[in-house]
Formats: sequence, C-alpha cells, structure tokens
Amino acid sequence: MLKNLYVKNLALIDETEVEFTEGLNILTGETGAGKSLLLGSVNLALGGKYSADMLRNGTRSGLVEITFTVDDEKTVKRLEELDIYPEDGCIVLGRKLMEGRSVSRINGEKVNMTVLRAVAGLLIDIHGQHDSQNLLQKKNHLSLLDLYAKQKTSPLLEKMRSAFEEYRRLCRKKEESAVDEEGRRKEAALAEFEIKEIEEAQLTPGEDEELEEEYRRMTESRRITSAVAEAYQYTAEDARGNASDFLSRAIRALQEASEFDEAGAQLYAQLLEADSLLNDFNRELSEYAKSFEFSEEEFQETENRLNLLNHLKAKYGKTVSDVLAYCDEKKQRLSELKDYDSFMQKLDGKIQKALDKVSDISEKLHSVRERAARELEREIGSQMKELNFADARFEIRLIDTGRYSALGRDDAEFYMSANPGEPLKPLGSVASGGELSRVMLAIKTVLADEEDTPTLIFDEIDTGISGITAGKVGEKLKLIGKSRQVLCITHLPQIAAVADSHYLIKKEIDGNSVRTVIELLDDDASTEELARMLGGANITGNILESAREMKQLAKSEI
Repeated sequence: MLKNLYVKNLALIDETEVEFTEGLNILTGETGAGKSLLLGSVNLALGGKYSADMLRNGTRSGLVEITFTVDDEKTVKRLEELDIYPEDGCIVLGRKLMEGRSVSRINGEKVNMTVLRAVAGLLIDIHGQHDSQNLLQKKNHLSLLDLYAKQKTSPLLEKMRSAFEEYRRLCRKKEESAVDEEGRRKEAALAEFEIKEIEEAQLTPGEDEELEEEYRRMTESRRITSAVAEAYQYTAEDARGNASDFLSRAIRALQEASEFDEAGAQLYAQLLEADSLLNDFNRELSEYAKSFEFSEEEFQETENRLNLLNHLKAKYGKTVSDVLAYCDEKKQRLSELKDYDSFMQKLDGKIQKALDKVSDISEKLHSVRERAARELEREIGSQMKELNFADARFEIRLIDTGRYSALGRDDAEFYMSANPGEPLKPLGSVASGGELSRVMLAIKTVLADEEDTPTLIFDEIDTGISGITAGKVGEKLKLIGKSRQVLCITHLPQIAAVADSHYLIKKEIDGNSVRTVIELLDDDASTEELARMLGGANITGNILESAREMKQLAKSEI
C-alpha cells in the first residue's frame, strides 16, 4: 500500500509529508487548496509528464517521493522480474525535478521511465475523469471481461497466445518459402555452395576461441620467452652464480650450525626446504618455456586456420557454433527445395492443424466469455442500481471480429440504457461524465477481488452527483477499501463521512508566500471539516450536529 508521500518545491507546495493508512483515505479541502496538485505529485513520481513551470516560484529543483509497503508474494515476484527488490518490505519511488529535466530513482538507484512506469503499474491504479473516459473505448471492454473471469480465461488465453503464434510462424514460413522454379534452382545452388564451404572447413565448436588464444601466445611468445629465459638464468643457469648455487653454498655453510643446537637445526631445515622448492620451480619453469617453442610453419598454419574461421564467421555467424547451426539450417532448406511440392503440402497440413487448434481454443474462450458476460452484466447492473441508477440497464455484447488474434476472435462492447423506455446503446453515446464515474465505480466494486493492484486512487469520482447518490458512492468506496487501500479526493460530505482516515488539504498564507499543506484530522476535526462542506463559511450548531450525525450514521451503515 501507499505508506508515505513527500513533496518539496512543487507549485504551491513548499514542503509537505503525509502518512497514509489502510482502508479508505479521504482527502478534502476548499476549491483551489491544492487537492489535484497533491494527486498530480503522485502522478509525477509515477512517471507522469513534467515541465519546469511546475516548480515552485523561486526554486530550481523539486522532489516527489512515495513509499510503498509490499508484502504480497505475487507482487514481490513480479517486481523481481523487473530486477526491483523491496528493501525492508518497502519500495521507494522518487523523482527529482529540475529545470527542463528530471531524474527518477527506485530505492535510490536511477531507472528509466519504462521501468518506473512498469513498477508503478504493479503498485497503484489512479482513476480520474480522464480514466472514466477509458470506458468509452471499446478496446478496453474485453480486457475487463477477461479480468472478471480470469481464473477461466487466463489459462485459455495463454494457450491461445501460444497456438496463435505457432500458426503465424507457419504462415510466415509459407510466405518466405514461396518461390518459383527458377528461384528454387538459384536458392538450392547457393545453399549447396554454402554447405560445401562450411563442411570442407571441418569446424569444431569452440575451435575459434582455442585458436585465438594459441595465436595470441605465439605472437607474444618472443617477449615472454625472453622473460622466462632471464628468470631461469637467475635461478639455475648463470655461470656467474645463480640462486640455486648460492642456496647450495648457504646449506653447506649452515650445516655445522644445524648440529650445534635446535635453533640452528630449524634454520638449516628451512634452507633445505627453500632449496627443494627452488628446484621444483626450475623444473616447472623449464617446462613452461618449452610450451612457447614452435616453428614458423606452425605459426603460419595457425594464422591461416584462424583467417578461415574468421572468414566463415563474417559470412555465417558470430561463432563457430553459429556457423554450424547455419549449415544445419541450409541443409534443412535444401532438403525442402529438392522435394518442394511435398514440403509445401506438409506445411499446408501443419498450418491447417495449427488453425484448427486456434479455432478450438477460440471457441472455448468464447463460451467462457459468453457465460462470464452474462454474470458480469448482472453484477454491474446490481451495483449500478445501488448507485442510484434505478431504471438503468447494462449489457455486454460479444462480437465476432471475423479474424483470429492472440485474444481469439472476440471483441466486446458495453451497452447501457440510463432511462426507462430508451434502447440500449453503446456506453459512450448515452452516459454523461457523472454517470461514467458511477459506472466505473460499479465495475471497480465488482472487480475489487480480481485486481492485483494494492492501492487505488479516485479523483473526481463525485463529478455530477449529490444527495443519496453521493452516499451510495461513499458506501462503494468503503466496500472497496475493505480489500485494498483507497485514496479518494472529494468535495462531497456524504463521501467524506465514510472515511477510515480523513485528510484536510489547505492553503496557508505567510506574508507574500502561499503554500499548500496536508494534515490528518482527528474525529473532532473531521466533523468540523464535514460541517464546512455542508454549510460553507458560517458553521452553526445545527450544521455541526448534522455533520456529527452524518459520521455516526456512516459508521453504523457500513
């Protein structure tokens, strides 16, 4: 869930920090206090559009930082797939805002916008008026239906994607393989030449790496051989004296001391061990020197072989293994070209088999969706009635697109009739902004247990509603808040009354400076804020009592 929000130097916000709670978090305040600004801050941290004029006047940089607690195993696993790992159960998304640019970080490490938005999509879901407009887009309706029935649609969709990809792969192969007789003759001749060229080289996997290492040793051997010879001279060969000779003299000189006392004996033993180690070293150094011995003929053979391998790699692959794989592909293609008619017949058979599989899965998917559509439309219709759509009708229509895709052949569209006697029409042509918000809330209520996003934010969910409808909207938000964290910005007291946590956003004036602040209200302060929302500036005893009664009634009904 969203645990903490910190904002600095953004528009009217000087510096503010707020801790959110589980359940339903309601944010209220007078018009212009900065309610939308606070939501905009969250959007910025999640990768929203930024421009330098968003910074507070007189400042050159700002910061938005949001902290999420993550304890759901599924979410943790999906984060790990993005190479993001919670620290102490938390994910911190931060965005530093500067003139003309911004830098985003997750847990202190810089990330690009693609990663930031992918992570944000796993943690939070924001819905405002613009998001309600997404309901007007038919392309979103099928995904909502599949989400509702995901226990049955998800395995079928996985099979569908796999089967459709195989079908498309075979179709592409047929397109690529379609050549006339002259084209087949030329392609076969080229394939035979390439196969012969590769096979004559008698390649061995990994050979190129071994040869490159050997060639490097050969080209550097003169310098290394000189260094090895010099080391051997100092330890074993130098006629003027070497380490081995000097050690032998030292051993003879210390022999008498070894017979004198224990300390002398120990030193003598150490000297004998050093002499033994030096002899071993000299033998190994001699063998090492021999490994650099090669003839000019050996060098030329290595160089020529390496040139051949590099030539083949330049034409057929980055490694010898790639070249051999290319050869196998050409052999397969040559076999197809030599028996082209039979190959194409077999390919057609595979395509038909793949198409039959796609069709079969698509039919099963359609049947599941058809049943789910009837269930979903009943549940959404029921929720809409509770949101004061007394006589509205809601219907989900499945449409056969006439072509297959990774989603099957289906498309879906939501239809609605808001008033008695009116025919069902596509949702976008009959619903107002306020009605769309309520339809979206009805859908969110039904899908509350199906969605994985732990935090939902609603902005302007109360657009175009009041009275009894507002109370119903509050009840639905409270219901969703029982299974996940909800943040809601509202100007209606009926919605604010059901809050688990109530926050006030207000402007403070300090001389010539104005700033937006946010504070968590206790029960008494929340009642006073409800009274302000009910009665405006002049709060009478009766209005205050009404606010108190509204809160008590909200608690008893939920």
